[in-house]
Amino acid sequence: MFTKKLKKKLLFISLVVLIIFRFFATQPHYLDGQNLRITARVFQEPIRYSFKQSLNLLGLKIYLPLYPEISYGDRVIVEGEVKGGELINAKLISVTENKNWLYSLREKIINFYRSVLPEPHASLVAGIVLGSKSQIPADFWQSLKNSGLAHVVVASGMNVTFVASFLMSFLAVFLPRRRFLLPAFAGIWLYALLAGLDAPIVRAAVMGSLAFLAQRLGKVAAAWRILLISAVGMLLVKPLWLTDLGFYLSFVATGSLILFEKPIRERLAAIPTFFREGLATSLAAQIGVAPILFVTFGQFNIWSPFLNALVLWTVPPVMIIGAIGGLVGLVLPQLGELLLYLVYPLTWWFVTIGRL
Repeated sequence: MFTKKLKKKLLFISLVVLIIFRFFATQPHYLDGQNLRITARVFQEPIRYSFKQSLNLLGLKIYLPLYPEISYGDRVIVEGEVKGGELINAKLISVTENKNWLYSLREKIINFYRSVLPEPHASLVAGIVLGSKSQIPADFWQSLKNSGLAHVVVASGMNVTFVASFLMSFLAVFLPRRRFLLPAFAGIWLYALLAGLDAPIVRAAVMGSLAFLAQRLGKVAAAWRILLISAVGMLLVKPLWLTDLGFYLSFVATGSLILFEKPIRERLAAIPTFFREGLATSLAAQIGVAPILFVTFGQFNIWSPFLNALVLWTVPPVMIIGAIGGLVGLVLPQLGELLLYLVYPLTWWFVTIGRL
């Protein structure tokens, strides 16, 4: 007779085996030298450089000329030759703009930011609010990567967590606890779609949804359990995330926060609160991700936790004011501009620290 503990272990082992099976069953099999035509929708924000843009489609890295610009949500047809995980000599056959209202709303808000704020401030707000990194100037993006601040500029799990917390506080004012589950779910996943369904975004959206569900059921959900269920669920749906560095970084950083943030914060009691919170969060996350970054890229900025602590406090107000300003600006442009001007001192501080 199986005990409850043994049943859980067997279930976990079965799920791991299923994930491994699905990974090999769904992984594309390409041959070097194979000529390939890909028709696919772009579900990750393309990265733009000075003279080219790159995107990932069906497990292949593809570099294309900078123009015509490809955006998140577009449908593209690309031809090229497979070589070592890349589609070389790639040619863009066609690109069809996505007419979905959600993608259109995203593009309109980003364009409004660009019409009001100078660079790199406009791209910084677009990155923090909506996860758009395609328009960030190349030199500023490199500075952010060198300083370890790039993860803050693109919408990440932290942003989704902030949205979930805001929704919980906001909805609790107007609805009884038992009735705000569906609106909260809708808000979290609407933001996830707007920000792009990268692994860190999906991870935070799944964890936020599970936390809301546990609260609705009157359960006390252990953070570790939610983290594990999220990882297994994501890999069952999309096993190819096993090859995504962002997937590992997101889960390792979250696990490190669960383990180390509270002890570190307690040991930093003498530091002012506004700096202590950011420093504790950054140090805790870096304990987990630093080894991965060093092994993968061969470098790690030792000052990164301190630089993160100097800018993390700007993210909530930039998100709130930037989001409201972008939405209001589509209806009342002058009022939207005024709101975005309020963000400028915060983005100036961020840009200054990011270029150190």
